[in-house]
Amino acid sequence: MKTLSLLLENNRKWATQISKTNPSFFSSLAQQQAPEFLWIGCSDSRVPANEIIGLLPGELFVHRNVANLVIHTDMNCLSVLQYAVDILKIKHIIVCGHYGCGGIKSALGSQPHGLIDNWLRHIRDIYQRRCSELLQFSTEEERINRLCEMNVIEQVINVGNTTIVQEAWQRNQTVTIHGWIYAISDGLLKDMDACVSSISDLARLE
Repeated sequence: MKTLSLLLENNRKWATQISKTNPSFFSSLAQQQAPEFLWIGCSDSRVPANEIIGLLPGELFVHRNVANLVIHTDMNCLSVLQYAVDILKIKHIIVCGHYGCGGIKSALGSQPHGLIDNWLRHIRDIYQRRCSELLQFSTEEERINRLCEMNVIEQVINVGNTTIVQEAWQRNQTVTIHGWIYAISDGLLKDMDACVSSISDLARLE
C-alpha cells in the first residue's frame, strides 16, 4: 500500500517551520485547548477555517459539513456544539457559508444525487419558503448566492434554538452567534448582520 508521501513531507516541513518560529508552540498546545470561537462551516476544501481568519491551531474549534447546516437531529453537530459551549466555554459561534456553494446548487437542481438529497432537503425547504424573493433575481448565480446568504441566517437561528445555547443563555453564559459568508473569488468574509447574543436577539432575527 502506497503512502501519501508528499503530504507527510508537507507535514514535516510545516512542523519544522512552526517550531522555528515558536519553539514552545507544540508543547504548549499539547497541554490543553482553550479556543474562544466555534466555527460551523462548509466542508468545501476551498474554505479553510483557520487560514481565512488568521488563527493558529488551538484557537478555533471547528465543525464542518456539506452546506454548513445545523439540523436538530444531527448528533454530530450537536455534540460539537455542546462540547464547545459546556466544556470549552467558547464565547463566539461563527456560522460561515460561502458563495457558489455546491450543496446549495445541488439542492436547487432537478438531478438526483442519492443519499445527500435527504441532507440537502433542508436547503430546498428554505428555497420553497423564500421562492418569491429569490425569483426576483435575474440570473441563477444571483439566486444561488442569495440562497447561500439566506441559509447562513437560517442556521444562525437553528443554533440559537438548540437547547444547548438556550440553556447557556438562561444561566447567563456569554455566547454570541455570528452569521458570515465567504467569497472564494476574493478571499473576503462578509458579516451578514445576524448577530445573536440572547433569546430576545433571536426573536428579532426570526
